[in-house]
Amino acid sequence: MPEGTVRIDGNTLLLPGGVRVRFMRTLRLPETGTHALPPGLGEFPVRRVEDYADSVPEAWRTRGGVMLPVYLREAMWLSFGGSQEPAALQVGVGKVCAISGRPWSARLHRDPQNYVVLPRQPWLDGINSGKGTVRQFVAVPLGLGATVEGQVTGEEVWGGVQLQSFPLNARRLAEWREEQRVRAEQARTAAPPLQAYGAMPAAPMAAAPPPAPGGAPAGGPPRRAAAMGLGVGGSMRQEVYRDDRPAGSWAEEPSGRVFVHLVTPPEWRRITGEAPPPSPVDRAAYTRAGLPWFDYYDQDATDTAPPDTLGGVKPVGEWLGDDHEPWQQPSPHQVKPLGDAPGEPVGDGDW
Repeated sequence: MPEGTVRIDGNTLLLPGGVRVRFMRTLRLPETGTHALPPGLGEFPVRRVEDYADSVPEAWRTRGGVMLPVYLREAMWLSFGGSQEPAALQVGVGKVCAISGRPWSARLHRDPQNYVVLPRQPWLDGINSGKGTVRQFVAVPLGLGATVEGQVTGEEVWGGVQLQSFPLNARRLAEWREEQRVRAEQARTAAPPLQAYGAMPAAPMAAAPPPAPGGAPAGGPPRRAAAMGLGVGGSMRQEVYRDDRPAGSWAEEPSGRVFVHLVTPPEWRRITGEAPPPSPVDRAAYTRAGLPWFDYYDQDATDTAPPDTLGGVKPVGEWLGDDHEPWQQPSPHQVKPLGDAPGEPVGDGDW
């Protein structure tokens, strides 16, 4: 992959250095109390903005990137599973850092830390808002002041999600690769020979349906879309791990970045010509069915302290009203402990 190139593989964003990001649908938590990790309910579909240049808003063409459909008050989490090499990944919500609460930056900072460390951090469900907890990412329209961006900066200009990755610097990366080579060699010589019948081929990754030809669905010319951003919902037990590598380990410049636009389902249909995913599943029905929730713990990692700016962010219910969806607490046996081919390049723009 050429340096700086971001691509889509199915619904997975591929950033340089083997960073993989998927946007996962999930159950929205109640805005009071602290809860176990909710499940993943499938991926959000992701499409390139430039494939729909004739029907997206002009501001989106300027910023480039990708888009995905999300319902009002729908929750999401970011999965980093499958990321190949160490990377520092910045996550912005309306160009506010979801880890430090500081304004978006083209540089890494360690105090306060403004990135997550991959692959140590397996996922991120929300903003770094408490000691050992995060507040869930929840979609909300711009203009109400309910987004993280609106509460932290007093303005709602950007919306969406921003991602930017930094690899290890050349020396540290060479050292890491040599360590991996030695470990692989040791494992190969120590392991017994694999019987032919014991090896099962990996299942192929399902490809996303191709975009509409020409990128211009029947919905008509571009117009000003209903802009969406991320506010917060309920709190859950999740640590944002502190970087334990020596200072100066990361490259000074990012290797790739991408702007992720959040689209309402009607706008998604108009822009792409595709049907949006069905509305989110009822969380009480999910729990009544005995399906799993999760708990993750890494005893070797240290949590990153929450910043005051993010600790004070209020849930979207303050603007949208009480959440009247019934809540059924999962039983203890439902909470499961967890152990320790590229498409076209995604265009980047001015943001």
